[in-house]
Amino acid sequence: MKIKLRSEVNQKLTWDLGSIFKTEADYLQAIERLKQVGNEIEKKYQNNLNSAQNINNCLDEYKNYLQLLTVTSTYASLNLSSDQTNPDNTSRMMNLMNIITTLESKLSFINSELIELDEMVINAAITSSEANKCYLQNVLYRKKHALSSDVEKVLTSLSQPLNAFYQIYNQSKLADMNFSNFIVQENEYPLSFVLFENKWEYETDTQVRRTAFRKFSEKLSEYQHTFAALYQAQVQKEKVTATLRGFDSVFDYLLFNQKVEKDLYNRQIDIIMDKLAPHMRKYAELLKRVHKLDEMTFADLKLSVDPNFEPSITVEESKTYVENALSVMGDDYLAMVKRAYDERWIDFVANKGKSTGAFCSSPYGVHPYILISWNEQMREAFVLAHELGHAGHFYLAQQKQNILNTRPSQYFIEAPSTMNEMLMANYLIKTNNDPRFMRWVYATMISRTYYHNFVTHLLEAAYQREVYRIIDQGGSIHAHKLNQIKREVLEKFWGETVIINEGAELTWMRQPHYYMGLYPYTYSAGLTISTQVSKRIVNEGQQAILDWRQVLEAGGTKTPVELAQMAGVDITTEKPLLDTIEHIGNIITEIIKLTNIIDAENDNA
Repeated sequence: MKIKLRSEVNQKLTWDLGSIFKTEADYLQAIERLKQVGNEIEKKYQNNLNSAQNINNCLDEYKNYLQLLTVTSTYASLNLSSDQTNPDNTSRMMNLMNIITTLESKLSFINSELIELDEMVINAAITSSEANKCYLQNVLYRKKHALSSDVEKVLTSLSQPLNAFYQIYNQSKLADMNFSNFIVQENEYPLSFVLFENKWEYETDTQVRRTAFRKFSEKLSEYQHTFAALYQAQVQKEKVTATLRGFDSVFDYLLFNQKVEKDLYNRQIDIIMDKLAPHMRKYAELLKRVHKLDEMTFADLKLSVDPNFEPSITVEESKTYVENALSVMGDDYLAMVKRAYDERWIDFVANKGKSTGAFCSSPYGVHPYILISWNEQMREAFVLAHELGHAGHFYLAQQKQNILNTRPSQYFIEAPSTMNEMLMANYLIKTNNDPRFMRWVYATMISRTYYHNFVTHLLEAAYQREVYRIIDQGGSIHAHKLNQIKREVLEKFWGETVIINEGAELTWMRQPHYYMGLYPYTYSAGLTISTQVSKRIVNEGQQAILDWRQVLEAGGTKTPVELAQMAGVDITTEKPLLDTIEHIGNIITEIIKLTNIIDAENDNA
C-alpha cells in the first residue's frame, strides 16, 4: 500500500486545471495582465477618490483586478495542494505571493482613502451604484478600526510574511513529516497523514488501529515544539493587530470580520460542551459494546457501528447517489453536479504531498474545484456532497453577484456544505428501509456529519478559545501548555466514558484551522442552520428549497443573522442550537434501537 507519487496516479481522477489556464504560458500572461491592471488603477485613482463617480469607476476596474488575482492565485494554490513536494509548485506559489504583495501594497490606497473620506461622499457613491453598495457599506463598517493610510500600506506590504504561518504549517506537515511503517504481529503497514485519517482511524482490528494511533502520535510529538512556536507567532500576530486596530480583545477583532457578536460565538461552544456531551457519551458506549472493547479510548472514537456493512463504492458509482440526493436543489444545480464529474472538477486520488482532508475552491468566472482523497467507502459520498455544497453555493452566488459580493461571513460558510450532507442522508433513508442499512445511514450522520462538525471542530473551538484567553491576558503558549489545554477539553467533554490516551493531546497539531481565525466553531454554527433548514425541507418541501436557493444566491450581501432569517431560522436565540442537539440525541437513540433489533434478530437466527 505504497503512497504513490503524483506522476503515478490515474490522471483521469485528477482535476483538470486547464479550465483556468490551458498552459503555463497562459498563466504567466495573466500575471502580466494582473500587474498591468493593478498599476493602471494606482496611476488613475490614487489621491483621486474624491467623488462618487471616481469611487465607482475605480471599484469597477478593481473588480477586473480581483478576478485576475483570483484565477492566478487559485491556479497556483491548487497545483501546490495537489503536490507540496513538487518544487515547481512551491516556486510558482512563492513567486506569485511576491507579486501579489507588491500589488496589494500599491492598491491599499483604495481602502485607506475611502475610509478617510467624509461619509456623505461614500453614501453618494452607494446611492449611485447598486453593484458597489455592499463593498462601500463594509468600508463604513470598518471605518472605526482603520489605521492611517501609511500604516495600512506598511501592513499590506508585510502581508506575505505575516500570513506565512499557514503555509509553513502545511509544508512541515505534508512535505517534511515522513512516517515509518509500523508492525503488528509481524505484518507491516504503511503510515502517512492521509492513511491515518482516511484508513487507520477506522480500522476494526483494535491492535492495528491503536498501534497506528500510537505511531502517528509519536511522529507528531517530534514536531510539537516547532508547531507550538509557529502557532504562538500566529496568535501573537493576531493580538498585536487587534490592539493596533483598537479592539478590546482578539475575539472582538476576529468576530468583527465575521459580523457576529460574541454571545453567538460563546453560546455555540458553551451549550454544545454542556448539552451534547451526554448524547455523544451514549454513542461512545454503544461503540464499546458492539466492538466488544475492553475499554473505550480516544483512538477508538472513529469506529463504525457496523464496519462489516460499510458499503464500498467507486468514483463512478458515487455519481448515482450524489446526483439523486442533490437533484432536489433544481435542474441547474444537478447540471452543475454532473459537470463536476464529467469535466474533472474533482481531484479524487491520494498521492504523496497532497493536502489532507477535503476542500472546495471556487474561482470567480471559472467553476469550482474540489479536493478529496477517495478511499472507495460510502462515507466518502457524504464528504463529496459536503464539498459540492460549497461548490453549489458559490456557483449560484456568482451567477447573481459580482466578485465583491459573493463570499458571505465565515460564520455562515459551512451551512451550504452541511446542508448537502443532510440531503444525502434524507435520500438514502428513502431508498432502503432495511434496519441494517438505516442504522448505517444514521450512524454515518453521527460519526461523520455531526461528529466532524459538532465534536471534532467544536472541541477545536473550545481549545482555541482557551488559547486566545491566555494571549488576551498577556500570556504566551508553548507545546506543554497546548497539550494541557487540549487534554482538559477532551476530558471535560468525554468524562469517564472515554479514556484520553497518550497522544490525544497532540490533536491540536493536526488541523490547519487555527491559522484561519475563529473558524472551528463555525462548522457547528453552519450545521445548526442546515439542520433546521433540512427539517423545513422535509416538512414543507419546495418552498423551503426555494428559500434556501435565495440564501445561496445572496452570497455576501447579507449578515449571518439575515441569511439565517431568510432560511427561516432565528440564530439570535439558542432555540435552533438546542433543537439541533435534541435532533442528534434522537438519531443516537434510533441507532441504539436499531442495534437492539438487529442483535435480537441475530440471536434468533
